[in-house]
Amino acid sequence: MGYSSLQACLTDLEKHGHLIRIKEEVDPYLQMAAIHLRVFEHCGPAVLFENVKGSKFPAVSNLFGTMDRSKFIFRDSLDKVKTLVELKSDPLKAIKHPLKYANVAFTALSALPMKVSRGDFSKCSISDLPQIVNWPNDGGPFITMPQVYTEDSDKPGIMNANLGMYRIQMAGNDYILNNEIGLHYQLHRGIGVHQTKANAKGQPLRVSIFVGGPPSHPVAAVMPLPEGLSEMTFAGALGNRRFRYFYDDEGFCISADADFVITGIVEPHENKPEGPFGDHLGYYSLKHPFPLLKVHNVYHRENAVWSFTVVGRPPQEDTSFGALIHEITGSALSQEIPGLHAVNAVDAAGVHPLLFAIGSERYTPYIKERKPQEILTIANHILGTNQLSLAKYLFIAAQEDDPTLKTNDIGAFFKHILQRIDLTRDLHFYTRTTIDTLDYSGSGLNSGSKVVVAAAGDIKRELWNEMPAGFSLPKPFIAYKMVMPGIMAVEVPKNIRTSDMPLMMEILQEHLGEMNLDGLPLIVLCDDAAFAAQNLNNFVWVTFTRSNPSHDIYGINEFTENKHWGCNGPLIIDARIKPHHAPVLERDPEVEKLVDKMGEKGGALYGVI
Repeated sequence: MGYSSLQACLTDLEKHGHLIRIKEEVDPYLQMAAIHLRVFEHCGPAVLFENVKGSKFPAVSNLFGTMDRSKFIFRDSLDKVKTLVELKSDPLKAIKHPLKYANVAFTALSALPMKVSRGDFSKCSISDLPQIVNWPNDGGPFITMPQVYTEDSDKPGIMNANLGMYRIQMAGNDYILNNEIGLHYQLHRGIGVHQTKANAKGQPLRVSIFVGGPPSHPVAAVMPLPEGLSEMTFAGALGNRRFRYFYDDEGFCISADADFVITGIVEPHENKPEGPFGDHLGYYSLKHPFPLLKVHNVYHRENAVWSFTVVGRPPQEDTSFGALIHEITGSALSQEIPGLHAVNAVDAAGVHPLLFAIGSERYTPYIKERKPQEILTIANHILGTNQLSLAKYLFIAAQEDDPTLKTNDIGAFFKHILQRIDLTRDLHFYTRTTIDTLDYSGSGLNSGSKVVVAAAGDIKRELWNEMPAGFSLPKPFIAYKMVMPGIMAVEVPKNIRTSDMPLMMEILQEHLGEMNLDGLPLIVLCDDAAFAAQNLNNFVWVTFTRSNPSHDIYGINEFTENKHWGCNGPLIIDARIKPHHAPVLERDPEVEKLVDKMGEKGGALYGVI
């Protein structure tokens, strides 16, 4: 649908049963987030909070909470946009099939941004906006569904601008209320390039933050688009409505259809502490210096609606965002990377910590023993591509070994890899490199390591479903659980310190080193074996968010040969929570009771949760 505004979208959703209203007053401190989380868990509708304590503006969340609702919102444009992205990645298709793709070219042309006369906006202050705090230890209220707009100082104008979704801290810490807010973004983002150029010239970076507007706008802000495809053009194509904009009296770009616009500048090298913030890995990202935005103006439309979401341990609403992105761009990445058939950033593991990929293995077909070769080249390309470069663990398989293998089947993919892996040969480390800013498993902010686990060839082993009779672990390792065939979770007693781990590994090595454990290629050390083995989502979350490959991977009968590390027994990953890790997100019990009450008969959420 070509929604002209967020309000038009909400009206359409409500008409078709995809939205509920909460009329009673709700507290933006924890309660709104708790309601959102509970509704999302039940695959519920979008939620319109009509009476937000401390603010005159209503707020909406869970807009993209299910894939079905996202497809409903973009039901008239999704297929055309998928084709548009496909064409951008492979323009020769348009030449080969001009009649088939003629309408797509028209879609792109008609979606070009449109400059309009000044819109009808009023002004307010940051403190007038809904001050939503999602998690108990958050540093203050945050904007969690922003569209952050910046321009390239070398090539100003909307067609070379960047629109991204980076969290904004509105208050708390050392920020001067209504005058300063915090801007958090990761190193690889487009805004970083713009700020670097502005810093080099000694110029402030102009920033416009849009909130709300047609739903195509926030989707455009998170899309990993092919180079040269403007987010604003994409927003127009996806929304069946051109992105409308103008410049205010101070020269800031204003989205004419946004519900709210915050403008301000970032002075060169001027930072203040931002955070903590409950983030998408399931932990808090801690307080660190990030760019300081000095606020110039806060605009809002008449009848504006504040849009927000809540992030935390997956799955969350951003999981649905990811699914929508994959729906739109699924074929684009495989066209960009030769030999790649599929890649999946595993949502249950926090997205960036763990990637599964399938590639072609066609090198030297005359050699009798097939082994990873081409897929290693593909792995390097993956780890150099956009947000995929943040991955810590990349497991990659060869399509030729099983054409039916899917990257979104966690159990089947691990089984495929573990049946074929040669632990003396197939692990490839990248040390002292960059990882996700939000990941505290490494050696410092943005710093850590990566490992590629590549498997190609025939099945080498039968994976054990249970341990053979007589198997035991040495003290103090007592409790263990099988996660799935070939993977064991071993509980480490709470009194074992990180400094004790070298000795603990010696004890394990000595005890297990003489055993034939070929059917058990992977052992994970954890704080709670029963929790880690309860389901695969728990397993991947614990294992890959709590370990740094270079520091936390061990092996039975391990060795280093010509700077290559391997082992002749099971691989061991130390996935305990370490002292330098960030705290796990936990909900407030008293607030949860309030939400429970809302779900009772007569409550606003009765029949929803």
